[in-house]
Amino acid sequence: MKRNGCKSCGKELTGRSDKVFCDLHCKSSYHYRRSLEEAPRFYNQVDNQLKLNRKILKSFNKAGKSTVRANVLKEQGFNSKFFTHYWKNQKGDVYLFVYEYGFLRKKEQNLEKYILIQWQDYMN
Repeated sequence: MKRNGCKSCGKELTGRSDKVFCDLHCKSSYHYRRSLEEAPRFYNQVDNQLKLNRKILKSFNKAGKSTVRANVLKEQGFNSKFFTHYWKNQKGDVYLFVYEYGFLRKKEQNLEKYILIQWQDYMN
C-alpha cells in the first residue's frame, strides 16, 4: 500500500489510509495559502470597500456634519458607488449612507465636494 505525504508539509502520514494532512495546523495553513492564490470573491471585494468607505467618512466627520473636497476622499480610496442605503431630505437631496455615515455630492465654485453627515433618529 502506497502512503502519501501531508499536502502541506510533505511529512509522512500515519493512521487512516485516506488521511491527507498530518494535523489541523497543516490543514488550516494549506487552505489559507490556497485562498490567497485565488481571486478574491465579489462579496469580499464589496465588503472591504464598504469598510474602507466607512473608515474614511468617520475620519473626516468628527462633528456630525462637515464638507470635504471629493479629491481628498478619492485619494484615500473612497468609492461613492458603494453604499448601504439612502435618505431623502425635505429639499429633495438624496444622501447616500455607508452604515451610519452619509454623504451628498455637491458642486460649488467648480469644485466637487461631499457634505458628510451622521445618521440621526429623525431620519427613520
